[in-house]
Amino acid sequence: MADDLTLADGYELSTDPDRIDAERVHRWLSTDAYWAIGRPREKQDRAIAGSLNFGVYDSASGEQVAYARVVTDHATFAWLCDVYVERSVRGKGIGTALAAAVRDHLRPLGLRRVLLATHDAHAVYEQVGFRPLDRPDQWMAHTF
Repeated sequence: MADDLTLADGYELSTDPDRIDAERVHRWLSTDAYWAIGRPREKQDRAIAGSLNFGVYDSASGEQVAYARVVTDHATFAWLCDVYVERSVRGKGIGTALAAAVRDHLRPLGLRRVLLATHDAHAVYEQVGFRPLDRPDQWMAHTF
């Protein structure tokens, strides 16, 4: 079931996957997000299909202005990723509201942790309770 939430200043958040503007999300990420530059549309569409998606929309026009997705098992773990706020609406608190909404949506699941990675938005996520890993030396990654 999709959740809709009115945000301050004329924006609303929805988890309804049918509202996601996949073309817009792909354009944002593949051309303007350092972690996803050049990502093919087909790969982005698969990522959307396999994730819990959050969109922020202008209440008046219905136009999507922000996006985030979560990869999760809905029981123990989640990864918040592909968070993007359209440049024209940055600085209005939309990113912070989006991160808080994701946190609040996931809280009832009883997850042990929600992870994310960022080069430049630490302050946004710290406002909603994210902290650096206590023991980053215990984490490993495999890349292809």
